[in-house]
Amino acid sequence: MNKLVINAAATVVLGLGFIGGGAWACEGVAGARCEVSPAPQVEQVKRQAPKELSDQVKKGLKWLAQTQMENGGWGQGEESANMGSDGKYKAVANVADSCMALMAFVRSGNTAGSGEYKQNVNRGIAFICAQVEESDEKSLFITALRGTRTQSKLGQYIDTFLTAQVLAEVKNQMPDETASKRVNDALAKVIKKIELNQKEDGKWVNDGWAPTLAQAACAKALNTAVVNRAKVNEQVRERAEKYAQADFAVSQAGGGGGGAGAVDSSSVSGGVHIAKTYAGSGDAGVALYSSSAQLATISASAKANEAKKQDLQKIASAPTTQPEARKAAEAQLARFAENEAILGKAQDAIVAKLDDKNFVQGFGSNGGEEFLSYLNIGESLFHKGGADWEKWDKSMTTNVNSVQNADGSWSGHHCITGRTFCTAAALNVLTIDRAPLPAVAKADATK
Repeated sequence: MNKLVINAAATVVLGLGFIGGGAWACEGVAGARCEVSPAPQVEQVKRQAPKELSDQVKKGLKWLAQTQMENGGWGQGEESANMGSDGKYKAVANVADSCMALMAFVRSGNTAGSGEYKQNVNRGIAFICAQVEESDEKSLFITALRGTRTQSKLGQYIDTFLTAQVLAEVKNQMPDETASKRVNDALAKVIKKIELNQKEDGKWVNDGWAPTLAQAACAKALNTAVVNRAKVNEQVRERAEKYAQADFAVSQAGGGGGGAGAVDSSSVSGGVHIAKTYAGSGDAGVALYSSSAQLATISASAKANEAKKQDLQKIASAPTTQPEARKAAEAQLARFAENEAILGKAQDAIVAKLDDKNFVQGFGSNGGEEFLSYLNIGESLFHKGGADWEKWDKSMTTNVNSVQNADGSWSGHHCITGRTFCTAAALNVLTIDRAPLPAVAKADATK
């Protein structure tokens, strides 16, 4: 059993991420010092058995496996002719597309040690880790490749954010100690680069066509890492959470969100003054992108918060807790409760728009940005459960299946049109009911 030692005179313990352990609970709690025995495994939220993999999903996975390159990565694949691409990066392995493909394999039940496509997963992880290992220590880049379609549309650091997401998801699934260490070391390096480069307002980037989706990808990655017991600076995670909350508040007030216009949003969260000046067009004027990004960040933060809540409650309620530590724990719990309330509002706002075809269509035709937005929305509604999730899943399954190519791939018709990204993102949409769940039991997500 873990031991909690609360000491008002002790230094603050920061950046520790052990679920179920004292260090996990004490992170960010002023005046708390924790002595920790090895953290126990934690229960997952109960869920119904996922759907059987459909023939459409199996065809898509087969296509992805066949297009993996010798070095373990994936290229962009074929793009729409209207994008004017010269095919320069069609068969050049890039990190972002490789990450999307890896997530499709992992979400469908494959790991580096098991499953029909375990070799594809192993090779893909090795490719990504090698890219991280060759990168510098401080910049937000993890790849020397520049000018890919995904970078131009989602921002130049999308490779970094998706890498963090993938490594966080597979870190506890590696087949041996050597592979685990490589993944954990790579993940720690990427997280540190992300932490070093976050801006004070919670943003990382504002370049590309729809950087709001990249911002959400980064926040999702950090929160996934926290749930899977990786070390993440709590202030960095909180700033991203507050940024998404403020963005949601602006959009609800008619400011557009995602970077539309110049809007000052104050007192958005728990009396904390947040002033935001939006420069550029973070969602390219497409409400689907910013709405899904806000929801994804707030929802992912709620999952990580839930993983920390129980230990913070113990600190707050223990009779031996010193006043300073109790106050800090209570403040964190209040923040968690507020984010949960905002999540409910964000989910309700999305659900209210789902019958609006113009909203769901996004830019007006299928692109990688649409598939990614559908994934963001679907993951949050799945964790919410109930009729809203069931309606969304049925509608998206029908829509996504209807545009699959005969060879098993999916294509985009604007912006991110490469078959690799679109195929992988579509597969992730179709397997949302296999997405990672919070690592601490709460209400049954399937109800």
